[in-house]
Amino acid sequence: MTEAARKKRLARERERRRLVRLHRYESEARDRGFTLVGGMDEVGRGPLAGPVVAACVVIDGPLMLRGLDDSKKVPRELRESLALEIRTRAVAWAIGEASVAEIERLNIYWASVLAMERALAAVSAVPDFLLTDAVRVRSFAGEQLPVIKGDAKCASVAAASIVAKVHRDALLVALDQVHPEYGFAEHKGYATARHIAALERHGPCEHHRRGFWRVRAAL
Repeated sequence: MTEAARKKRLARERERRRLVRLHRYESEARDRGFTLVGGMDEVGRGPLAGPVVAACVVIDGPLMLRGLDDSKKVPRELRESLALEIRTRAVAWAIGEASVAEIERLNIYWASVLAMERALAAVSAVPDFLLTDAVRVRSFAGEQLPVIKGDAKCASVAAASIVAKVHRDALLVALDQVHPEYGFAEHKGYATARHIAALERHGPCEHHRRGFWRVRAAL
């Protein structure tokens, strides 16, 4: 075996072990007799514009997908390919959204919970056991476990974060076609220097969250 082949084999084995560790909570749930494990996560709490989006991904076995991780750690190209594989391999998956108006009415935390509840209501196979990223979903009648930093510790939650992130990014790219002056396709609504400058120049549009102080400052 050449040195390059040996290093490649070692890298594959390290990734396999990482993925096994990432499935620890899902494996524990299956050992307790749960068959369908659901992972839930949301994206878009921090941006100044656009909806908050949640995803629910239901699995009945390991998702041994190379690179699976918290969506914030995964490069865009890999996120998009992983999202496709996750949607293909999962028993079921669904998206839920909460609008800018709902964010303004409820606040961002409760709008995030609403988006999660909508994702759970839309999924075609209800999980027996639910893992979330530190949020308790009130509408779920079964057993659930909120895990702090769950998107970095639970495979199903990481998968949900990727599916939600890819979906929301696509929404902001489409929004950029309507309001190109803000650069939504580039920053996805986050408070970058370009976005702040555009807000100061043009003022907010109907997709901006006026309850956020940076947006109010531009009014």
